[in-house]
Amino acid sequence: MPAISSEHRKLLENAVVAARDLAESGARGALQSLAVGLARPHDGMRDDEKALRNRLRAHGRQLGDRRDPNTAAQDVDRLVQEVAYAHWHRMLFARFLAENGLLIEPDSRVAVTLAECEELAREQRVDLWAMAGSFAQRMLPQIFRPDDPALAVTLPPETRQQLERLVAGLPVEVFQADDALGWTYQFWQKAEKDRVNARAKSGEKISGATLPAVTQLFTEHYMVLFLLHNTLGAWHAGKVLAARPELARQAQSEQELRAAVALPGYAFDYLRFVREGDGPWRPAAGVFAGWPKQAKELKVLDPCCGSGHFLVAGLELLSALRQHEEGLSAREAGVAVLGSNLFGLELDARCVQIAAFALAMAAWKRAGTVVELPALQVACCGMGPTGTKEQWLKLAEQAAADGGMPAKAGPHGTEPSLLSVPIRNALEDLYLLFQKAPELGSLIDPKATAAGLYQAGYKAVQPLLERVLQSKAASEDAQEQAVVAQGMAKAAAILGQTFTLVVTNVPYLGRGAQGDVLKEFAEQHYPDAKADLATVFVQRAFGWLGNSGTMAVVTPQNWLFLTSYRKLREKLLKERTWDVVAKLGEEAWCSFGIRGPRTVLLVMDVPSPSTGHQLAGFDVSTNRGERLILLEEKAALLRGEQLEAGTAPISAEPQEPSESAESVAGEESDAPSGSADGSVKVVPQMLLLGDDAARI
Repeated sequence: MPAISSEHRKLLENAVVAARDLAESGARGALQSLAVGLARPHDGMRDDEKALRNRLRAHGRQLGDRRDPNTAAQDVDRLVQEVAYAHWHRMLFARFLAENGLLIEPDSRVAVTLAECEELAREQRVDLWAMAGSFAQRMLPQIFRPDDPALAVTLPPETRQQLERLVAGLPVEVFQADDALGWTYQFWQKAEKDRVNARAKSGEKISGATLPAVTQLFTEHYMVLFLLHNTLGAWHAGKVLAARPELARQAQSEQELRAAVALPGYAFDYLRFVREGDGPWRPAAGVFAGWPKQAKELKVLDPCCGSGHFLVAGLELLSALRQHEEGLSAREAGVAVLGSNLFGLELDARCVQIAAFALAMAAWKRAGTVVELPALQVACCGMGPTGTKEQWLKLAEQAAADGGMPAKAGPHGTEPSLLSVPIRNALEDLYLLFQKAPELGSLIDPKATAAGLYQAGYKAVQPLLERVLQSKAASEDAQEQAVVAQGMAKAAAILGQTFTLVVTNVPYLGRGAQGDVLKEFAEQHYPDAKADLATVFVQRAFGWLGNSGTMAVVTPQNWLFLTSYRKLREKLLKERTWDVVAKLGEEAWCSFGIRGPRTVLLVMDVPSPSTGHQLAGFDVSTNRGERLILLEEKAALLRGEQLEAGTAPISAEPQEPSESAESVAGEESDAPSGSADGSVKVVPQMLLLGDDAARI
């Protein structure tokens, strides 16, 4: 399927930006009619409306809305955003499913078109999009909570009609493009990002509440494929060449090698090879000899997964590998990969929902029909507990009672308790581990800070949480705590694992803009990388990799040259094996036009480099005084294609600062210019170590 065109991307952007304003205005009006922000219900409210009001207030508190302890009035800003998001995206998801032949009518279990759905809605005298949304909601219980109070709110009729016109007015091609889903949340956050950045320029620090809007940046498709093809693809190619050594000796070109290692229905367009003289060809990134030998044993994590771009592309590649190696059908391979190969973490719960939907839809498209999926290994790591630890455990006890759990001996055998010692310990560890989750997200390390939880794991608390969620006696606050604790336990289970490959677009945020929690954490745990959140994540990635794993990341370029990062750079050059460095420079992002963050793609292994190890370097950046190399041309160069003479503008000299991660005052990038032709340049890694900054 094609990527979304620039014209259709602009239409989607306009619709999503307008939808957020409309949906939030309508959500605020609906919550006011339910007296959610007031101390008391309106006179004359029905019992069901009062019950919904109580659920919404509990949900809002969990989201971060503050309740005044003196007046009982409550803020509703976070809840407004949640209700608006939930209603718009349920409609949007329904159309994505319908336009791909995947919207299932629940009684007949048959896929229906929007026209057929409209006819059914007319027969039942309900709204088309309400019906389509209800179908999508029932299909996606892992994404839409069946008891979600946000979706129980009824938006005003005029708001629903305006939102329906927006979603119906988008061309079919938008919903059939591979990457359209990924753009939706970036557009949803556009105005919020502008507001946060404006406040940051005036000195306001970026905290957990505002961090997602600022750090999320949709990863370009060519970046995703280059990193996956030169890790998973290189591993596969190494096996093929080992089995067919004559191919490595006799092939005439990289294109011939790509064709030879291609899988049925899957081409490794960005996989690069290199040879020395007349010697045999090898993957430029190496063959990752320390990895498992079979695709079913590979474990891939995106710890900043956003809307799931790396995960969806990983699903396609890993499914093709498992079909090839195990003889599975497309349907069987997709289910198998989701069950054991792919994992994602994300600070923002809404992004987690989009990523999970993107994975589900991609698996169904591969299968050609809607099939039952395993529990998706994608979790929000940015939700934390509310209140003190004592309040958290007290509420857990109450939740256990409401859930009908029998009494057990107390932790010291002196007091009766509804919680067993392992469950109490796991809940306490969860609290301690995630109390700063909105700021730290996947920087949290269960193996370093909560050994009890790491050992007890998700299974220890799962029976209690399920019991609370199924109980009609549990309070609204207990229900919300159980939902959040489920997410925390699932995130902790992923955070504590070891992976073969960690692949991500790291978040960019300079130290000067960071809030106190993040700044102090980086100072304590990652002192050499603390100047930017991006480099903190580069170091954090190795904590998931065991003794032989690989990191593949999109990062800002500045840390490869600035003196502020010299200790980090030297440490990584001495202690890690560098496989690939691809310098993109500016002009690499659709989001920024011909400017933007100066960017590099980097692949690194855990083990220290062997004597004489060589890394593969690519330069597709624009040299000063030469014509600009734009995004599509960068992608072509990374594929090894040659560019035709063009008429792009000439790069100005000196260049203006770009919107990159925060630079360090007075420092300049002193990297030598290279020839930006996309060819592979092999460099001995240890020659990059010198008395001054490393030169790459």
